Amino acid sequence: MSLTPPLFAVGEKVRTAGTKTKTAETSPSADPNTKPPDEPNPLVLKNKSSFQFDAGVRSPFWPIGWKPAAQVPGSSAGGAAQGEVPAGAFLVTSITLGNPNHFAIVNGKSMSEGQQFGLQVGTQIFQVTIKRIEDGRVIIGRGAEEIVVPLRRK
Repeated sequence: MSLTPPLFAVGEKVRTAGTKTKTAETSPSADPNTKPPDEPNPLVLKNKSSFQFDAGVRSPFWPIGWKPAAQVPGSSAGGAAQGEVPAGAFLVTSITLGNPNHFAIVNGKSMSEGQQFGLQVGTQIFQVTIKRIEDGRVIIGRGAEEIVVPLRRK
């Protein structure tokens, strides 16, 4: 074995333990906010793009087949106008007047007096209550509004 120092290529400098190198903190190019004065800005915006669409149009950024959840009117923070529920949105096909209980088939579902349910009309969902079931008609309430729905006879 030989105890001679290794040979280096021509022009290569030997770094000794006593030499110091500049760190990234002290170099002027390390700060991303400072640019050398001779370097031009590579990006120049000529036209800024924008995208706008009407409120009633489906957003092109939604996944295919996805629909937004309908909001219950009046539950928003703004307290917007609730709108009216059309009487034609209800179909009463049967009424049973029992001794203590009254039942009616409303929109294909069995309902009793005092029962609440959600009615979807378009994209809106209305909370309604079966107030009274009478002979030949059902009174449905929504807030202070009362909707009288007659029994549909063939």
